Amino acid sequence: MTLSDKGGMTFSSHMAAALAEARAAGARGEVPVGAVVVSPLGEVVSAAGNRTRELSDPTAHAEVLALRAACAAAGSERLPGHVLYVTLEPCPMCAAAISAARIARLVFGAADPKSGGVLQGPLIFGHPQCHHVPEVIDGIAAGESAALLRDFFGLRRDG
Repeated sequence: MTLSDKGGMTFSSHMAAALAEARAAGARGEVPVGAVVVSPLGEVVSAAGNRTRELSDPTAHAEVLALRAACAAAGSERLPGHVLYVTLEPCPMCAAAISAARIARLVFGAADPKSGGVLQGPLIFGHPQCHHVPEVIDGIAAGESAALLRDFFGLRRDG
């Protein structure tokens, strides 16, 4: 997906890959959230969907799994210049991990008024103890991201 702004700048999105990870997570019975880490050269270096239930691990959020894989591939705990695409606004735990990994840009889809930690709730990147603040772009594929979550939870409420 390529978008252009009024200044003529082009923005290439890897949100389609994150959405594919979210759909796969939902198919596994996990909350449908997907994440993709892209290198400074524009190459996808890792992708993941939620696996908290499968791994019996409350930290196995899509963002954390994608960051772990990207850091392992880079041989470093930091990912300067990398971009993280995620279908849902990261929670406070994931926002802290994004900061610790020194992600350059965070791009997310749907806002999360209940559990978000970037533009909602504790505003992790605005906290004085936050050591690194990525550029944040929100609302990319927000409708599709929100629909995945709404449908997933709707089936569980109605079923």
